[in-house]
Amino acid sequence: MQIDARGKACPQPVIMAKKELDGGCQDLTVLVDNRTAIENLTRLGNSAGVHVASGETEGGFFVRLTGEAKPVEAPVIACPTTGMGYAVFIGKDHVGSGDHTLGYNLMKMALYTLAQGDSVPAYVLFMNDGVKLPAGEEPQVIESIQTLVDRGSIVHVCGTCLNYYNLSENLKVGLVSNMYDILSAMQRADKVITL
Repeated sequence: MQIDARGKACPQPVIMAKKELDGGCQDLTVLVDNRTAIENLTRLGNSAGVHVASGETEGGFFVRLTGEAKPVEAPVIACPTTGMGYAVFIGKDHVGSGDHTLGYNLMKMALYTLAQGDSVPAYVLFMNDGVKLPAGEEPQVIESIQTLVDRGSIVHVCGTCLNYYNLSENLKVGLVSNMYDILSAMQRADKVITL
């Protein structure tokens, strides 16, 4: 089966492919027009346990998913003693609505504190202006996010947002992700903290 998802906004290609895999399709080719969609579909295929192949085709790219899909298992959570743990949603590169410089410094401190704390979040989710943090140049921010990853946090970074800010090539830590993965992480978490 083939799906033409070229021109479809994130996360539509993933949702379209997941629907077919859930319906029992064992040979699916998805046509897309950007590398973020390839990464998202590859992650979907890997989590479903199917073989994934991708490449260029006329007018864009293809991702081929073959094999029998297994139910997607929940990821290993960094805070198993609290059920599904907690998620931290970061939708801007600063904390609060006052002075931006102060807010940015507060965000640096918040990320450092999360990374050094006793209980790291299961998920750290970056969207909108927040993607400037894992794609930025501030060493302390990158180090704190990498420490969270090293300690078991799953870091999702919105691919659409990276594209919007022309930062796709600048991402230093985290997974290029999509709305589907980010909202799924929020739904799995016991609670979501917004910074």
